[in-house]
Amino acid sequence: MSFLARPATASLAARAMQRLTALADRRIASSLLGRYPEYPRNTRELTVPTSFGPARAVVYLPGTDATTAGAPGSTSDPAPAPPVHVNFHGGGYVLPPIRLDDPLCRFLAAEAGVAVVNVDYVVAPQHPFPAPPRQAYEIVRWVAGHGAEHGWDGGRLTVGGQSAGGGLAAAVARQALEARDGEAPAIALQVLHYPPLDLATDARDKRAAIARPMLRPWMADVFDSAYVPDPRRRTDPLVSPAHPSDTADLTGIAPAFVVTAEYDLLRAEGVRYADRLREAGALLDHYDVPGADHGYDQKDAETARDVYALIAAHVRRATTPGPGNTPRENQP
Repeated sequence: MSFLARPATASLAARAMQRLTALADRRIASSLLGRYPEYPRNTRELTVPTSFGPARAVVYLPGTDATTAGAPGSTSDPAPAPPVHVNFHGGGYVLPPIRLDDPLCRFLAAEAGVAVVNVDYVVAPQHPFPAPPRQAYEIVRWVAGHGAEHGWDGGRLTVGGQSAGGGLAAAVARQALEARDGEAPAIALQVLHYPPLDLATDARDKRAAIARPMLRPWMADVFDSAYVPDPRRRTDPLVSPAHPSDTADLTGIAPAFVVTAEYDLLRAEGVRYADRLREAGALLDHYDVPGADHGYDQKDAETARDVYALIAAHVRRATTPGPGNTPRENQP
């Protein structure tokens, strides 16, 4: 075990990374807030009650002002409430950079015609596993059940996320599949964008297509040990659904759009999970972004635009009932 993989050390390192991220947040976010200026910010904040404490969320509305798209407070004839997409940001289950997904949220609101609920969920080491996926599921259930008073149609619901957020979206879909209380949200689509889906395999045993990928083993040591301090729990299906130990039948899980990146250290596990979903009849599409590494969309605005357009098309299709709306699978 490396020094950084020790839970106590990983916790200290993770907290240090959180402080550094907070210091850089304004500079990083300012550049992303200006991306895609043709999609203006039409947002409001809300707080979602959960058993892990209140979760802040930023809602991106598909209209041009707060009186459109069925938003509360409308004084004109309200338009039909739009579908809703719940977005979980990335950050290794440790970093809370909710504003980094602003370009994606604005893009989806405009191009997919959905209200996007961008969630500031709890992170490790302050809240280790299973808190983040359990809270994420509670949030999605709340979003599904409270659309009438907040301006969206909770019956037309999709979930998604980038990096760790994609892992949480997969965990939400899995919890909905396994729910026994009869109150599972009906998820029309799960969008898994370069997600980590196998924390049980040491990062040193993973291979990328390039010599120096963005994700490094030391990062995995910090993130994984802060998030799941006990290595024996890393085979949990809510953590590692792409690990060979998870052999459960996924028939009936929410349809999925999986996006992997050609040079990403996590690509192989994304492909494995896409294969599992295909076997269960739940894979709508799998797109492999050529020449891209993990987190490519934070720097490459044009490639990101192309992939965001694919995501938006899948979200729109999944939330628009009617014939001919099943996308054709695209093999990478």
